[in-house]
Amino acid sequence: MDKVYFIRNPESDYKQLGKDALRLLKNIVSDTGHKFEKEVPIKVHFGEKGNKTFIPAQCYDEVINYLKEMGVSPYYIETNVLYRGSRTRKDIHIETAKAHGFTQIPIIIADGDIGTEYDEIEINKDYIKKCKIGKEYSRFKQYIVMSHFKGHVEAGFGGAIKQLGMGFAARGGKLDQHSGISPVIESQKCIACGICAEKCDFDAITISDVAVIDEEKCSGCAGCIAICPKGAIRNVWGGSNFREKLAEYAYGASRGKDIIYIAFVHNITEACDCAGKPMKPIADNIGVLAAKDPVALDTACLDLVQQNSGQKLFDKGRDVLRHAEKIGLGKMEYELIEI
Repeated sequence: MDKVYFIRNPESDYKQLGKDALRLLKNIVSDTGHKFEKEVPIKVHFGEKGNKTFIPAQCYDEVINYLKEMGVSPYYIETNVLYRGSRTRKDIHIETAKAHGFTQIPIIIADGDIGTEYDEIEINKDYIKKCKIGKEYSRFKQYIVMSHFKGHVEAGFGGAIKQLGMGFAARGGKLDQHSGISPVIESQKCIACGICAEKCDFDAITISDVAVIDEEKCSGCAGCIAICPKGAIRNVWGGSNFREKLAEYAYGASRGKDIIYIAFVHNITEACDCAGKPMKPIADNIGVLAAKDPVALDTACLDLVQQNSGQKLFDKGRDVLRHAEKIGLGKMEYELIEI
């Protein structure tokens, strides 16, 4: 049974959260005899422009300083997003990261200038045969994946597995996971303004009396949903196996890598940090968790959120956990060690 370390901290003291993260990291290093390589990237989420509830840069300071003291060169690492936003291209992605305070260490955008640089990792699972993983990820053997546990419209929740599956995937890999997913137009709300067609990166929308989505061209990125001024576009997610594909991409991303996972269960919002708008938390802050097993870690985070809130928040995310366990990414059973 895998160990999940936990420090309860409901306070919004980001400096203390960083200290908690370091304490958990040291526990794992001590418990496992972990030895760091000379270079260790830290996988984070910089937050979309306009988002206010992403985990702020100061939460990573303690881990960064510790790595430097150990003679390790740390980097931030990320991939470009699929939808049109402030992190679509390498240049504006880095600008957004720096504007959000992520200036302590160099930033690597692993899939290049526009998300087209990748290596294929063969996994031959139920839905994905080959994963398109950002090319720069192949350079490193070790990672520290630091995730923000919160909601996600289709995955159920975003945590360590999503940081792997979506966060390591190049643009083509993100398309693989979203394939078969297409939003729909609510014609009674649509005013045929054309904003969605203008902003669509895939030329999948045309305008007549109302907007029309070409399902063959649509990537399922849902960018049109975010920019529609009338809220006339909504998701229809059924039948796409997105959650299973996400788990399989996480398997491919982590294969052959030595990874420590740390999760901040704070600022728990209904949607993820890709939402470029302020959001209100829907559950109380809980604390920081860490493990070597991403499935055990995400399961523990979900269990704590549900126990603490008394609600079945993000419960469809258990589909991700079950499939991840089935394909060998990790185990849902865990031993929670509160420090």
